[in-house]
Amino acid sequence: MIEVQHLTKRFAGRTAVDDISFSVGKGEIVGFLGPNGAGKSTTMRMLTGYLPATGGGARVAGHDVFTDSLKARREIGYMPENVPVYDDMRVEEFLKFRAGLKGLRGRDVKDSMGRVMDMTGLKDVSRKMVSSLSKGYRQRLGLADALIHRPRLLILDEPTNGLDPNQIRAVRTLISQLSQEHTILLSTHILGEVQMNCRRVIIIHKGKIRADDSPDNLAKSSRAAATITVEVKAPAEEAVDKLQAIKGVRRATVTSEEDGWQVLEVKPDAECDVRESICQAARDNKWPLRELGRRQATLEDVFVEITQRD
Repeated sequence: MIEVQHLTKRFAGRTAVDDISFSVGKGEIVGFLGPNGAGKSTTMRMLTGYLPATGGGARVAGHDVFTDSLKARREIGYMPENVPVYDDMRVEEFLKFRAGLKGLRGRDVKDSMGRVMDMTGLKDVSRKMVSSLSKGYRQRLGLADALIHRPRLLILDEPTNGLDPNQIRAVRTLISQLSQEHTILLSTHILGEVQMNCRRVIIIHKGKIRADDSPDNLAKSSRAAATITVEVKAPAEEAVDKLQAIKGVRRATVTSEEDGWQVLEVKPDAECDVRESICQAARDNKWPLRELGRRQATLEDVFVEITQRD
């Protein structure tokens, strides 16, 4: 559905997107992540035809984004971070106007409006002025606009931006439902949303792609995945010294203490499971042991590790 080859975008004095290549297959939901200024939105704007590229190319549904822009854009539903809507229109007027701009005519306009208002929960506010809508309803309206012409590809830039937890949950459910009919490229800072919805994650940092894999594989490869938590009743300095003396342990650090119980974070060498040795050390030193476990790395750990590596 998306083919990107050596895509580059330079602005005066800086390179926003630096020679990136990736592909997204039909039916995939891909999380497109990165810190502010990493090049996410610039990449999305190039894919949707809003920005020209400095170099490289991109195709959507087989159409070149830059030389066959109109055909490519017919396949795309784009929801930018700040939803552009007309405050002086009613909700249904805005959707009718947008449907016409996207080539829908006659009965197709009415049918599509009803379909997207049902999907996004806008029917109850269809006669309201856009200016009176809450942030949550404006986001829904932006999503309805992206869906109205039945695009095969949805590009969503921060679709839950500014929403409360209940609204975020509703949008999450909707995105999951949309995946049955659409390919989705999703950018968000809420990493839990990506972990729940996306089977694949692309992380971009300083204009370059730094990771491209499933959330589970990325978490397993994270340095945080090997971190071991230990809670023992022992003098802090003694516990640190004894644990650091274990073969395969790079570092042991006390993270908290309460009533003589020390909680330590143990960093082992790569591919080294030292939990059995830690348990033996507790027996040898007659320390009561209350907790011993390997930490499960999260997508947030991966994100922080990659984006703070430099």
